[in-house]
Amino acid sequence: MTTVEKVEEQLAGLRIARRCVPSEEPAYLLDIHTSSTAQAGSSRWVAVSCSNESLRVYDRDTLRCLRQYGGRGGVLAGVRFAHTCDSLVFSACSRGTVKCWDVRSATQEPVQVFTGYPSNVFISFDVSCSDLIVCAGTEKVEKDSFLVFWDARGITDCVSTSKEPLGVYSESHNDDITKICFHPIEPNLVVSGSTDGLVNVFDINKDNEDDALISTCNSDSSVSSLGWSGEGYKQVYCMTHDEGFCWWDMAQLDTEEPITLLHVLDVRESVCTENHGLHYLVGGFYHEKAGKLFLIGGTSTGDIHLISCSTDGLSLVGTLCGGHSATVRSFCWSPTDESLLTGGEDAQLLLWKPGAVERSLTKKASLKISSSVQKRVRVHNTSLKSRKK
Repeated sequence: MTTVEKVEEQLAGLRIARRCVPSEEPAYLLDIHTSSTAQAGSSRWVAVSCSNESLRVYDRDTLRCLRQYGGRGGVLAGVRFAHTCDSLVFSACSRGTVKCWDVRSATQEPVQVFTGYPSNVFISFDVSCSDLIVCAGTEKVEKDSFLVFWDARGITDCVSTSKEPLGVYSESHNDDITKICFHPIEPNLVVSGSTDGLVNVFDINKDNEDDALISTCNSDSSVSSLGWSGEGYKQVYCMTHDEGFCWWDMAQLDTEEPITLLHVLDVRESVCTENHGLHYLVGGFYHEKAGKLFLIGGTSTGDIHLISCSTDGLSLVGTLCGGHSATVRSFCWSPTDESLLTGGEDAQLLLWKPGAVERSLTKKASLKISSSVQKRVRVHNTSLKSRKK
């Protein structure tokens, strides 16, 4: 059995190890991130951004909720832990700020607030792998949408200080900037995706936006998710709001070879899932050990599909059933223990491990929340028309 086959068998064998105790105020779990490997004797944290405008921090091993921040302070767009200081957690806000909290502190106040410009409504963000730069993407206001950058150094020097931007990119997208993702190992590289269909790769070490723009790829639709993959993370992939998938090889930019590895207009029609169906895509992750890109999708009743990517097409690896009872909105893959965290519209946070036996006493319950909490939460749109630039 090859390494890839072993990894695919392991993924298909994921089982529920833990469920979090449902919150008193159920909410959609929109994004999940885990802190980096903790020091000996300390536990890792899980941060979750929720549809009720709050950010929750859980113990990684027990899924017990330890902290809750925000609430009624604006819609949160994503959550990220710092890479070099695992107690710092960031989230962007629709009210034009990116906030950073220290989860070791009992205070609700952020240790740093990165302020944008008055018209900015942030709907995406990321932190560079060196923790030196924070970047957030805005909704389109009038004719403008921006990538806003800040210097993130010196966060722990003083409490609740405010930082103004280093600068912005304003020419490369002409609609809402829905996703931003820094390169995992090269802190100067960042990729952005937009409802204009464009996926742009920048080298932010360059002096100006024109020089910084390395590549522009067209997904032909509104970008819902994106990331880096491949050896050395030289590939970029994206998913679209109408469930398309694109995959490009940036290593071919200076060659005569085509950079497109795969373009699937509708993954729902190309992946055979037998009786389960595939209703949407959530995102992807690159498995370094297998050297392979995997996608995660699912059904409206909570089944989770694991999908393998190759230049020949997409194939179903396995389906995780019996966990969620509604649409899965977020996940986080952990390469250290090869586990998967998932969050959904049923307000449940689940930890999946290979061959696990569930230890939680909490029974599975249908907690699908009224659609009224969807306000300003971006959903997959099956009727969205493809946009071409």
